[in-house]
Amino acid sequence: MSTPVLDLRGVAFAYPDGHQALFGVDLHVHPGERVALLGPNGAGKTTLVLHLNGILTAGAGSVTISGLPVTKDNLLEIRRRVGIVFQDPDDQLFMPTVREDVAFGPANLGLAREAIDERVESALRSVGMLDFADRPPHHLSFGQRRRVAVATVLAMEPEILVLDEPSSNLDPASRRELAEIITALGVTVLMVTHDLPYALQLCERSVVLSDGVIAADGATADLLTDAELLARHRLELPYGFDPSVLVRSER
Repeated sequence: MSTPVLDLRGVAFAYPDGHQALFGVDLHVHPGERVALLGPNGAGKTTLVLHLNGILTAGAGSVTISGLPVTKDNLLEIRRRVGIVFQDPDDQLFMPTVREDVAFGPANLGLAREAIDERVESALRSVGMLDFADRPPHHLSFGQRRRVAVATVLAMEPEILVLDEPSSNLDPASRRELAEIITALGVTVLMVTHDLPYALQLCERSVVLSDGVIAADGATADLLTDAELLARHRLELPYGFDPSVLVRSER
């Protein structure tokens, strides 16, 4: 078995007001996996994600990225290795043009101009936005801005891509296009989502986080066809969506 790209062991965390958000979380993601992180609101998903690049520091336990501990001394390298695409793309887009937004991270690494340009072109081509490189981000549709936000992270050449609710607020066409992009990237993905059909479409494996602990970890198809598990952790499939039918049709 390969060394995990992402390795959490016994991670516990309490906020300053005393609220305990995580209680000894163990989670391991290996190179090339696409894993969905599922759970109801308040389960601790965002808290967990903020541990992955050192925004939050575990009160107990450890977080390592490809064997490198997430500590203050390692933050620059950790934040290169872990690319987080937040739910609202406007949190990540702030430069006058798409090109400048995507170049921002690589420029801060001190790369030469030619290397920066190569990364920008590659990242924008990967998300189908190269033709928009000189457009102001605020002139783009929401779906286009989300793709540019993904490109800003890809330009850093991360080892793991963390997507926070990637399908939220997307129309059906944009949702499908983003799924095609994610599938084609070939990078390790941790996808935080309430969109259970999207999890089934994109991730063979899912993890359910509930009340700050890992409540289930297994094949996405198995978890989504376990009605008792879903009900116990306030996870609901869309009306009329039957994952068991899709699973049978693929066999």
